[in-house]
Amino acid sequence: MRRRHFIQLATASAVGISTACSAPNRSGELAPPDQQWRMPDESRTHERTWMAFGAGEDIWGPGLLPQVRRNLADVARAISRFEPVTMLVRPDEHELARTFVGPAVELVDAQVDDLWVRDTGPVFVFGNKGERAAIDFNFNGWGNKQQHRNDAGVAAFLGERAGVPVIHTGLVLEGGGIEVDGEGTAIITESCLLNDNRNPGWTKARAEAELARLLGIGKTIWLPGIAGHDITDGHTDFYARFASPGVVVVGRDNDPGSFDYDVTRKHIDILQAATDAAGRRLRVEVLDGPATIRPKHGVADFAAGYINFYVCNGGVIAPQFGDPVADSAARDTLRRLFPGREVVQLDIDGIASGGGGIHCTTQQEPAV
Repeated sequence: MRRRHFIQLATASAVGISTACSAPNRSGELAPPDQQWRMPDESRTHERTWMAFGAGEDIWGPGLLPQVRRNLADVARAISRFEPVTMLVRPDEHELARTFVGPAVELVDAQVDDLWVRDTGPVFVFGNKGERAAIDFNFNGWGNKQQHRNDAGVAAFLGERAGVPVIHTGLVLEGGGIEVDGEGTAIITESCLLNDNRNPGWTKARAEAELARLLGIGKTIWLPGIAGHDITDGHTDFYARFASPGVVVVGRDNDPGSFDYDVTRKHIDILQAATDAAGRRLRVEVLDGPATIRPKHGVADFAAGYINFYVCNGGVIAPQFGDPVADSAARDTLRRLFPGREVVQLDIDGIASGGGGIHCTTQQEPAV
Protein backbone atom coordinates (compact mmCIF):
# COMPACT_ATOMS: atom_id res chain seq x y z
CA MET A 1 0.00 0.00 0.00
CA ARG A 2 1.10 3.56 -0.52
CA ARG A 3 2.28 5.53 2.46
CA ARG A 4 2.71 9.19 3.16
CA HIS A 5 2.91 11.38 6.23
CA PHE A 6 0.16 13.99 6.31
CA ILE A 7 1.86 16.93 4.63
CA GLN A 8 1.39 20.53 5.66
CA LEU A 9 3.64 22.54 3.39
CA ALA A 10 5.80 25.19 5.00
CA THR A 11 5.18 28.64 3.62
CA ALA A 12 6.47 32.05 4.52
CA SER A 13 3.10 33.03 5.99
CA ALA A 14 2.49 29.87 7.98
CA VAL A 15 2.39 30.46 11.71
CA GLY A 16 5.00 28.64 13.79
CA ILE A 17 7.19 27.53 10.90
CA SER A 18 10.94 27.72 11.25
CA THR A 19 13.78 26.67 9.03
CA ALA A 20 16.91 24.69 9.81
CA CYS A 21 18.99 27.85 9.93
CA SER A 22 16.74 29.37 12.59
CA ALA A 23 17.30 26.49 15.01
CA PRO A 24 19.53 27.86 17.79
CA ASN A 25 23.26 27.28 17.46
CA ARG A 26 23.13 23.74 16.13
CA SER A 27 24.56 23.44 12.65
CA GLY A 28 28.17 24.24 13.59
CA GLU A 29 28.50 22.33 16.85
CA LEU A 30 30.15 18.92 16.57
CA ALA A 31 30.75 16.22 19.14
CA PRO A 32 34.23 16.26 20.69
CA PRO A 33 36.58 14.43 18.33
CA ASP A 34 38.18 12.46 21.17
CA GLN A 35 34.91 10.88 22.27
CA GLN A 36 33.35 7.82 20.63
CA TRP A 37 29.64 7.18 20.96
CA ARG A 38 27.54 4.11 20.15
CA MET A 39 23.85 3.77 19.36
CA PRO A 40 22.38 0.62 20.94
CA ASP A 41 19.83 -1.51 19.15
CA GLU A 42 16.18 -1.05 20.03
CA SER A 43 15.90 -4.44 21.74
CA ARG A 44 18.30 -3.35 24.48
CA THR A 45 16.61 -2.79 27.85
CA HIS A 46 14.86 0.59 28.01
CA GLU A 47 14.64 3.08 30.83
CA ARG A 48 11.42 4.36 29.26
CA THR A 49 9.60 5.17 26.04
CA TRP A 50 8.98 8.78 25.05
CA MET A 51 5.86 9.80 23.14
CA ALA A 52 3.92 13.00 22.41
CA PHE A 53 0.20 13.70 22.66
CA GLY A 54 0.84 16.18 19.89
CA ALA A 55 -1.80 15.68 17.22
CA GLY A 56 -3.61 18.92 16.48
CA GLU A 57 -6.55 19.93 14.32
CA ASP A 58 -4.42 22.27 12.19
CA ILE A 59 -2.44 19.32 10.81
CA TRP A 60 -4.76 16.34 11.25
CA GLY A 61 -8.15 17.92 10.68
CA PRO A 62 -11.24 17.68 12.91
CA GLY A 63 -12.48 14.41 11.44
CA LEU A 64 -9.33 12.36 11.98
CA LEU A 65 -8.09 13.94 15.20
CA PRO A 66 -10.22 11.95 17.73
CA GLN A 67 -9.15 8.60 16.28
CA VAL A 68 -5.48 9.62 16.16
CA ARG A 69 -5.64 10.51 19.83
CA ARG A 70 -7.28 7.18 20.65
CA ASN A 71 -4.60 5.36 18.66
CA LEU A 72 -1.82 7.22 20.48
CA ALA A 73 -3.39 6.34 23.80
CA ASP A 74 -3.71 2.67 22.81
CA VAL A 75 -0.03 2.57 21.84
CA ALA A 76 1.03 4.28 25.09
CA ARG A 77 -1.05 1.98 27.27
CA ALA A 78 0.20 -1.12 25.43
CA ILE A 79 3.83 -0.12 25.95
CA SER A 80 3.19 0.81 29.59
CA ARG A 81 2.48 -2.87 30.28
CA PHE A 82 6.17 -3.51 29.64
CA GLU A 83 8.02 -0.31 30.62
CA PRO A 84 7.43 3.29 31.75
CA VAL A 85 5.98 5.69 29.18
CA THR A 86 6.45 9.44 29.37
CA MET A 87 4.30 11.51 27.02
CA LEU A 88 4.80 15.16 26.13
CA VAL A 89 1.57 17.15 26.12
CA ARG A 90 0.69 20.79 25.55
CA PRO A 91 -0.17 22.36 28.93
CA ASP A 92 -3.67 23.30 27.84
CA GLU A 93 -4.34 19.67 26.79
CA HIS A 94 -2.97 18.01 29.92
CA GLU A 95 -6.33 16.98 31.36
CA LEU A 96 -7.59 15.92 27.92
CA ALA A 97 -4.56 13.68 27.47
CA ARG A 98 -5.14 12.13 30.88
CA THR A 99 -8.66 11.11 29.91
CA PHE A 100 -7.22 9.27 26.91
CA VAL A 101 -4.13 7.58 28.39
CA GLY A 102 -5.32 6.88 31.94
CA PRO A 103 -3.12 6.76 35.03
CA ALA A 104 -0.35 4.46 33.79
CA VAL A 105 1.33 7.04 31.50
CA GLU A 106 3.40 9.93 32.84
CA LEU A 107 2.52 13.30 31.30
CA VAL A 108 5.05 16.11 30.93
CA ASP A 109 3.98 19.56 29.79
CA ALA A 110 5.80 20.78 26.68
CA GLN A 111 4.97 22.74 23.56
CA VAL A 112 5.00 20.44 20.52
CA ASP A 113 3.81 20.74 16.94
CA ASP A 114 2.99 17.10 16.22
CA LEU A 115 3.31 13.55 17.50
CA TRP A 116 6.32 12.05 15.67
CA VAL A 117 8.82 11.69 18.53
CA ARG A 118 10.87 9.13 16.61
CA ASP A 119 11.93 11.99 14.35
CA THR A 120 11.80 15.02 16.64
CA GLY A 121 13.36 13.34 19.67
CA PRO A 122 17.04 12.63 20.25
CA VAL A 123 18.98 9.48 19.50
CA PHE A 124 20.34 8.18 22.81
CA VAL A 125 23.89 6.84 22.74
CA PHE A 126 26.52 5.39 25.07
CA GLY A 127 30.08 6.64 25.49
CA ASN A 128 33.38 4.86 26.04
CA LYS A 129 32.72 4.38 29.76
CA GLY A 130 29.05 3.52 29.49
CA GLU A 131 27.85 7.08 30.06
CA ARG A 132 24.76 8.16 28.17
CA ALA A 133 24.17 11.16 25.92
CA ALA A 134 21.45 12.39 23.57
CA ILE A 135 22.17 13.49 20.01
CA ASP A 136 20.15 16.35 18.58
CA PHE A 137 20.00 15.73 14.82
CA ASN A 138 18.50 19.13 13.97
CA PHE A 139 14.93 18.24 13.08
CA ASN A 140 13.86 20.58 10.26
CA GLY A 141 10.35 19.40 9.46
CA TRP A 142 11.48 16.69 7.03
CA GLY A 143 13.12 19.26 4.80
CA ASN A 144 10.88 22.19 5.80
CA LYS A 145 7.66 20.48 4.73
CA GLN A 146 5.77 21.05 7.99
CA GLN A 147 5.70 23.52 10.87
CA HIS A 148 8.33 22.58 13.44
CA ARG A 149 9.30 25.57 15.56
CA ASN A 150 8.43 23.68 18.74
CA ASP A 151 9.40 20.21 17.51
CA ALA A 152 12.89 21.46 16.67
CA GLY A 153 13.47 21.78 20.42
CA VAL A 154 12.15 18.36 21.46
CA ALA A 155 15.50 16.54 21.18
CA ALA A 156 17.28 18.92 23.53
CA PHE A 157 14.29 18.96 25.90
CA LEU A 158 14.20 15.17 26.19
CA GLY A 159 17.95 14.98 26.70
CA GLU A 160 17.73 17.47 29.54
CA ARG A 161 14.74 15.67 31.08
CA ALA A 162 16.72 12.42 30.92
CA GLY A 163 19.64 14.13 32.69
CA VAL A 164 22.18 13.48 29.96
CA PRO A 165 24.39 15.81 27.90
CA VAL A 166 23.04 16.85 24.51
CA ILE A 167 25.41 16.47 21.57
CA HIS A 168 25.04 18.70 18.51
CA THR A 169 26.10 17.88 14.97
CA GLY A 170 26.04 19.43 11.54
CA LEU A 171 24.05 16.48 10.19
CA VAL A 172 20.26 16.59 9.76
CA LEU A 173 18.75 13.17 10.41
CA GLU A 174 15.49 11.84 11.79
CA GLY A 175 15.37 8.80 14.05
CA GLY A 176 13.10 7.03 11.57
CA GLY A 177 15.75 7.47 8.91
CA ILE A 178 18.30 5.13 10.48
CA GLU A 179 18.18 1.53 11.66
CA VAL A 180 21.06 -0.07 13.59
CA ASP A 181 21.93 -3.54 14.86
CA GLY A 182 23.87 -2.28 17.91
CA GLU A 183 27.06 -3.89 16.63
CA GLY A 184 28.19 -1.25 14.15
CA THR A 185 25.83 -1.78 11.19
CA ALA A 186 23.31 0.76 9.94
CA ILE A 187 20.68 0.75 7.22
CA ILE A 188 19.91 4.19 5.76
CA THR A 189 18.00 5.45 2.73
CA GLU A 190 19.82 7.78 0.37
CA SER A 191 16.55 9.54 -0.49
CA CYS A 192 16.34 10.87 3.05
CA LEU A 193 19.83 11.48 4.43
CA LEU A 194 21.48 12.65 1.20
CA ASN A 195 18.56 14.87 0.23
CA ASP A 196 19.42 18.53 -0.35
CA ASN A 197 16.45 19.53 1.79
CA ARG A 198 18.41 18.18 4.76
CA ASN A 199 22.11 17.87 4.01
CA PRO A 200 23.09 19.82 0.88
CA GLY A 201 26.58 18.98 -0.29
CA TRP A 202 27.03 16.00 2.01
CA THR A 203 28.54 12.88 0.44
CA LYS A 204 28.16 9.30 1.58
CA ALA A 205 31.74 9.33 2.84
CA ARG A 206 31.22 12.46 4.93
CA ALA A 207 27.94 11.18 6.35
CA GLU A 208 29.49 7.81 7.19
CA ALA A 209 32.38 9.50 8.99
CA GLU A 210 30.00 11.55 11.13
CA LEU A 211 27.81 8.52 11.87
CA ALA A 212 30.89 6.50 12.82
CA ARG A 213 31.84 9.13 15.39
CA LEU A 214 28.37 9.81 16.73
CA LEU A 215 26.79 6.35 16.58
CA GLY A 216 29.68 3.90 16.29
CA ILE A 217 28.66 2.84 12.78
CA GLY A 218 31.33 0.85 10.94
CA LYS A 219 29.23 -0.35 8.02
CA THR A 220 26.36 1.46 6.33
CA ILE A 221 24.03 -0.39 3.99
CA TRP A 222 22.51 2.24 1.70
CA LEU A 223 19.03 1.69 0.32
CA PRO A 224 17.83 3.99 -2.47
CA GLY A 225 14.49 4.83 -0.87
CA ILE A 226 12.28 7.17 -2.84
CA ALA A 227 12.08 10.94 -2.44
CA GLY A 228 9.17 13.30 -2.90
CA HIS A 229 6.28 10.86 -2.45
CA ASP A 230 5.93 11.03 1.33
CA ILE A 231 6.93 13.73 3.75
CA THR A 232 9.87 11.71 5.09
CA ASP A 233 11.39 11.10 1.64
CA GLY A 234 11.45 7.38 2.37
CA HIS A 235 12.39 6.61 5.97
CA THR A 236 14.25 3.40 6.66
CA ASP A 237 11.84 2.31 9.41
CA PHE A 238 9.07 1.73 6.87
CA TYR A 239 11.35 -0.45 4.73
CA ALA A 240 13.74 -2.53 6.84
CA ARG A 241 14.43 -3.28 10.50
CA PHE A 242 16.99 -5.37 12.36
CA ALA A 243 15.42 -8.18 14.36
CA SER A 244 18.85 -9.08 15.72
CA PRO A 245 22.44 -8.76 14.48
CA GLY A 246 22.60 -10.44 11.09
CA VAL A 247 18.80 -10.70 10.73
CA VAL A 248 16.74 -8.08 8.88
CA VAL A 249 12.99 -7.98 8.35
CA VAL A 250 12.03 -6.07 5.21
CA GLY A 251 8.69 -4.95 3.82
CA ARG A 252 7.36 -5.83 0.38
CA ASP A 253 4.61 -3.76 -1.20
CA ASN A 254 2.48 -5.93 -3.50
CA ASP A 255 0.26 -3.16 -4.85
CA PRO A 256 1.46 -2.52 -8.45
CA GLY A 257 -0.05 0.96 -8.27
CA SER A 258 2.04 1.96 -5.26
CA PHE A 259 5.15 4.10 -5.58
CA ASP A 260 6.81 1.64 -3.20
CA TYR A 261 6.15 -1.44 -5.35
CA ASP A 262 9.45 -1.35 -7.26
CA VAL A 263 11.63 0.19 -4.57
CA THR A 264 10.75 -2.44 -1.96
CA ARG A 265 11.92 -5.12 -4.37
CA LYS A 266 15.19 -3.25 -4.95
CA HIS A 267 15.69 -3.10 -1.20
CA ILE A 268 15.18 -6.83 -0.82
CA ASP A 269 17.78 -7.52 -3.51
CA ILE A 270 20.29 -5.15 -1.89
CA LEU A 271 19.84 -6.58 1.59
CA GLN A 272 20.03 -10.18 0.42
CA ALA A 273 23.42 -9.42 -1.13
CA ALA A 274 24.70 -7.35 1.81
CA THR A 275 27.00 -8.15 4.70
CA ASP A 276 27.10 -6.42 8.07
CA ALA A 277 29.96 -4.83 10.01
CA ALA A 278 31.04 -8.28 11.22
CA GLY A 279 31.17 -9.62 7.66
CA ARG A 280 28.05 -11.77 8.05
CA ARG A 281 25.71 -12.23 5.09
CA LEU A 282 22.33 -10.94 6.22
CA ARG A 283 19.40 -13.26 6.72
CA VAL A 284 16.46 -11.43 5.18
CA GLU A 285 12.90 -12.07 6.32
CA VAL A 286 10.20 -10.58 4.07
CA LEU A 287 6.92 -9.23 5.43
CA ASP A 288 4.27 -8.66 2.77
CA GLY A 289 1.91 -5.75 3.25
CA PRO A 290 -1.83 -6.36 3.66
CA ALA A 291 -3.92 -7.03 0.59
CA THR A 292 -6.99 -5.39 2.12
CA ILE A 293 -7.47 -2.72 4.76
CA ARG A 294 -10.30 -1.11 6.65
CA PRO A 295 -11.87 2.16 5.39
CA LYS A 296 -9.19 4.84 5.12
CA HIS A 297 -10.96 7.99 6.30
CA GLY A 298 -10.87 9.51 2.83
CA VAL A 299 -7.08 9.87 2.58
CA ALA A 300 -5.25 9.16 -0.67
CA ASP A 301 -2.35 7.31 0.94
CA PHE A 302 -2.36 5.01 3.93
CA ALA A 303 0.62 3.56 5.82
CA ALA A 304 -0.32 -0.09 5.51
CA GLY A 305 2.85 -1.99 6.30
CA TYR A 306 4.09 -4.13 9.17
CA ILE A 307 7.72 -2.98 9.39
CA ASN A 308 6.99 0.05 11.59
CA PHE A 309 6.69 -2.02 14.78
CA TYR A 310 8.26 -1.04 18.13
CA VAL A 311 10.37 -3.29 20.35
CA CYS A 312 10.07 -2.61 24.09
CA ASN A 313 10.99 -4.49 27.27
CA GLY A 314 9.37 -7.89 26.85
CA GLY A 315 7.09 -6.84 24.03
CA VAL A 316 6.72 -5.98 20.36
CA ILE A 317 3.96 -3.49 19.58
CA ALA A 318 2.82 -3.94 15.99
CA PRO A 319 -0.05 -2.88 13.71
CA GLN A 320 -2.92 -4.88 12.27
CA PHE A 321 -5.02 -3.66 9.35
CA GLY A 322 -8.00 -6.02 9.17
CA ASP A 323 -6.50 -8.45 6.65
CA PRO A 324 -6.72 -11.72 8.62
CA VAL A 325 -4.14 -13.55 6.51
CA ALA A 326 -1.51 -10.80 6.40
CA ASP A 327 -2.10 -9.71 10.01
CA SER A 328 -1.64 -13.29 11.20
CA ALA A 329 1.47 -13.81 9.07
CA ALA A 330 3.02 -10.63 10.47
CA ARG A 331 2.24 -11.67 14.03
CA ASP A 332 3.70 -15.14 13.53
CA THR A 333 6.87 -13.78 11.93
CA LEU A 334 7.43 -11.28 14.73
CA ARG A 335 6.87 -13.97 17.35
CA ARG A 336 9.49 -16.12 15.66
CA LEU A 337 12.00 -13.27 15.27
CA PHE A 338 11.54 -11.96 18.83
CA PRO A 339 11.27 -15.08 21.02
CA GLY A 340 10.42 -14.36 24.61
CA ARG A 341 8.57 -11.15 23.78
CA GLU A 342 4.81 -10.77 23.61
CA VAL A 343 3.57 -9.49 20.25
CA VAL A 344 0.71 -7.01 20.70
CA GLN A 345 -1.15 -5.95 17.54
CA LEU A 346 -3.17 -2.73 17.51
CA ASP A 347 -5.58 -0.97 15.19
CA ILE A 348 -3.75 2.28 14.35
CA ASP A 349 -5.82 3.33 11.34
CA GLY A 350 -5.93 6.96 12.46
CA ILE A 351 -2.16 7.24 12.72
CA ALA A 352 -1.73 5.26 9.50
CA SER A 353 -4.07 7.67 7.73
CA GLY A 354 -1.47 10.33 8.47
CA GLY A 355 1.19 8.15 6.88
CA GLY A 356 2.92 6.97 10.05
CA GLY A 357 3.08 3.99 12.32
CA ILE A 358 3.80 2.86 15.86
CA HIS A 359 7.57 3.20 15.57
CA CYS A 360 7.17 6.77 14.32
CA THR A 361 5.33 7.76 17.50
CA THR A 362 7.92 6.41 19.94
CA GLN A 363 11.53 6.97 20.97
CA GLN A 364 13.32 4.64 23.36
CA GLU A 365 15.60 5.81 26.14
CA PRO A 366 18.00 2.92 26.80
CA ALA A 367 18.73 1.96 30.39
CA VAL A 368 22.19 2.33 31.88
